[in-house]
Amino acid sequence: MLEIPIPVIAIDGPSASGKGTVAARVAAALGWHYLDSGALYRLTALAARGRGIALDDEFAVSRVAAQLDATFLEGMILLEGEDATELIRDERVGEGASQVAVLPAVRTALLQRQRDFAKLPGLVADGRDMGSVVFPDASLKVFLTAGAAERASRRYKQLIAKGESVNIARILEDIEQRDARDKARTVAPLQQLPDARLLDTTELSIDIAVQTVLDWWKSASRNAFA
Repeated sequence: MLEIPIPVIAIDGPSASGKGTVAARVAAALGWHYLDSGALYRLTALAARGRGIALDDEFAVSRVAAQLDATFLEGMILLEGEDATELIRDERVGEGASQVAVLPAVRTALLQRQRDFAKLPGLVADGRDMGSVVFPDASLKVFLTAGAAERASRRYKQLIAKGESVNIARILEDIEQRDARDKARTVAPLQQLPDARLLDTTELSIDIAVQTVLDWWKSASRNAFA
């Protein structure tokens, strides 16, 4: 039987750059599947902490990742059957995700699970190493970023809207620390690949960013099947 290639758009970028929102909207516009790879690392951190496991215990955390009971269902993210959609957006869980993401054994445990999301008619995946490691043959690779100050401002507004008491200076510090950690890790560091298109959203609206990716895909698919 002839195997039909599955188109993949890989969108990588730093924390709070807007890649998740853009990726989800691009997937919806195309009628494709969507993978929020960061959610898997957040769920791993949440599950490990729930079991009293230190996040620097690579072996124990990798076992949690390998056995992770995670389900993505119509906008909801379930952990062991319980709704964890809001829980994993907590800043502390995000910091924990960044910690476990530097552990090679954890990344290995989650690699195939991420690849299994690639199904017809296509997949839009966002993360830090979608184009470099998980889907190196992606049809379109995008590196989506924004200035650290702008990303801190966006996160601050999101948290204030939720009624949380936050300090923008602390948020900026956390983002800069997370960027440094993601770029310095030995396994799958955050980087713009030579074959990835750069999309700086510092001064762009979400609508324009989404349309830009859709236009790039239209061009890429036209060239691929010409």
